[in-house]
Amino acid sequence: MPSVDLADVVAQLRRAMRRAARAGDPAATLSVAQLEMLSCLAENPGARPGQLARLLRLAPSSVATLTHALRRADLVTRTGGEADRRTACLRLTPAGEVAVVRWKVLNENLLRTAFAALPEGSRGTIQAALAALSELAGAVNALADEQQAGPHPPGQGSLAPIGRSVTPAATVLGPGAASPPPAMSA
Repeated sequence: MPSVDLADVVAQLRRAMRRAARAGDPAATLSVAQLEMLSCLAENPGARPGQLARLLRLAPSSVATLTHALRRADLVTRTGGEADRRTACLRLTPAGEVAVVRWKVLNENLLRTAFAALPEGSRGTIQAALAALSELAGAVNALADEQQAGPHPPGQGSLAPIGRSVTPAATVLGPGAASPPPAMSA
């Protein structure tokens, strides 16, 4: 079987999670972008729109569009800043808090159920890789921060050029990790 790149597995997992979340909660009407913004706001109460744009790596106009929709849905409030009333601070409403908790619980339940259905060896491999995956998430965030700070000479902190090959998942996660679980196959 050909090796599967780590990026491919991550993309498959993200798609599978979105698909399973929609199937698990068909009444949900919020987009993933809206849910991500609500989650970011839960972690950063009182954040200004510009801060959210930087944290989410979105254009300020995208944050403005999301904010408008979330305010209309009564999930977010917008008030003047504490120190400077010309600035805007965003906060979750009680309904926004419920939406964040509901999304997190749904995703935790999906992962718990899928994880339990895996063979023991796969569960052990995933469990052993959690710390490394957390480090990888931090490294990817650091790359995004570096890119946002400005251009770098090639090979010095910059992202790999498009088309450059990446390390296969088996190399990063260990033997047996290169193939996604059967439920995630395309």
